[in-house]
Order: sequence, then C-alpha cells, then structure tokens
Amino acid sequence: MAVRFLWKASVWVKKHKITVLAVSCVGLLGTNLSYHVFPEQTFKLLHECWSEGQPAELSEKLYGVFQDVLQDAGVKSTGSYRAFAASSFHPVSAGIPWLPEGCLVGIPPNFDSTAEDKKGIVNHVVVINGKEIDWESSEGVALKEALTFSLKAQKFAIAREVVYLQNGSPLASAVVAPTCAGTFVCGSALKLLLGLSRGPAILRGLCNVVTAMGGLLCYYISSDAITYHLDCRADSKAARLSKDYASGGLEFYDKILSRNRIFRGLMGKEGMKMYAPSGNLFPRHWFRLKYTPYTYRRTLILNILRELQASDGSA
Repeated sequence: MAVRFLWKASVWVKKHKITVLAVSCVGLLGTNLSYHVFPEQTFKLLHECWSEGQPAELSEKLYGVFQDVLQDAGVKSTGSYRAFAASSFHPVSAGIPWLPEGCLVGIPPNFDSTAEDKKGIVNHVVVINGKEIDWESSEGVALKEALTFSLKAQKFAIAREVVYLQNGSPLASAVVAPTCAGTFVCGSALKLLLGLSRGPAILRGLCNVVTAMGGLLCYYISSDAITYHLDCRADSKAARLSKDYASGGLEFYDKILSRNRIFRGLMGKEGMKMYAPSGNLFPRHWFRLKYTPYTYRRTLILNILRELQASDGSA
C-alpha cells in the first residue's frame, strides 16, 4: 500500500515538477520572511520580556537612547522603527522598514543598568543548569560586570540592529533558500547533458541524489557566507557612525566574549560544547560556520577605531 502511494506521488510530482518547485520556493521565502513581515505577531511574542505577568515596559531612558541612535544613523522614517523590552542579553531585531508593519528592535533590561546601579540585572532571575545565579558570588559579580554596558556600547549595539534592518538584510538572508532550491533546474540540465532523461531509473535516481546533495551544500555555504557578510557590514556601518560608536562596539564585543566565557564555566559540559575558550560560539555542525565569530567582529571594529583615530590625528 505504502509503495503504491509513493509510486503515485512520484508520478504526480514528476508531472507537476515546475509547479512543485515554484510553490516550494515561495513557501521557503514566506517561511523565512514571516518574522519580518509580521514582527508584531511573531517575533515580538517570542522575544518580549515579561514582568509580574505583564509585558515589561521599555524605560524612558532606553527609549531616549533608541531615538538618539535613529537620529545618528540617519533614519528618515523613524516611525517605521519601534523599540520594546526584550528578554535577551543583547538587542534583537526583525522587520522590513518599507512594509506596513515596519521594524521592531528589542532592547534587553540589562541596558538599564549602570556601573553604579545594577537593578536592570539583579532584579531578574537567571537560571543556568536548574540553578539560580547568585549575584553576590564571584561568578555572579563577573557576570554582572559583563552584562553592564556603557552608553557608547549600548548605542553601538542598538545601531548595528538598526543598520542591519536599514540595509534590507532580512530580505537578502531569506532569498538564499529558495534560490538554492533552484538547483533542481541544474539537475534537469545535468540529466539532459548526460542523456539520462530516458536512461535507467537507477542512474536518474543517483543523479537526483547528487543534485539534492549539491543543492544542500550550496545552501549551507551561501547561507553562512551571507550571514557573515551581513553581520560584518552592519558592524562596520555602525562603528563608522563616529569614534564613540566604534569604541562602544569594541566594548560591546569584549563584554560578549567575557559573558560567554563565564557561561562556559557555569554550564559545565554543555557550556564546553556551546562556547569556545575564546568566548566564540561553536558551530552546530563541523562543516558550517553558522555564526560570525565575535573575535573577528571585535578585530574588525578595532581596525575601524584605529582608522578613525588616525584620521582625527592627521586632520
């Protein structure tokens, strides 16, 4: 019964292969863009910070910082960008500026903390491996320091999210999957070139498997390359807004690396699997980059800061 069903499905797919390919590509694009087309209904619900059973309100201080960043970044349609209190340790974002829903930038509660007042950190419970962090322990004190950012670092962190959205990066990232799905066309061309269109079924099947593996490999390489390029471009543009933004970016990545090293120690074996001794995130798979290394991003901003300092010195 199952064999018969699979055979009928195979015949149907072969008969409507162009339609199936088109629907698959549109479906992949739609899935990848869903967070960005409807950020209020999807992204915000996932990342929103809650306090006492209610969504947490963004403080006036952080709202003011957000507006300053929009002005510094040269955003013309400021109404397309909205901020909310996020449950992460660093800013997150989603959306496409020219769509009706606009963009959302999530700002974490620890950005409310200062060197003198850590209320934005200690007022929140952080649980690792089933244990609540003791903020007075040596690890807790180190983590508080790693989660406390200066105003410059906060502005850089928010600015890189704004610039990322400004450049249409979510759209560029979303088109990778449907584009790579087009390797089906390459597979059909390969079968025609090798004269396998009417050849033995086993050879056609082998050609299909090779094409599918090629498409998957193409997707992994393209996706990682696009992620790397978009991250570096956002960091670079945010750092070049001014020397203060560049120095803030250096501090931001220094503290992210420090935070990750602390997490690595607190999480035990899981932490050693997730974080490198440097503080970078380990890739999920050995053959993928997946994450742009924080150490590289720090070096990129350090070079920009030196360049800005040199230009100021020669002026």
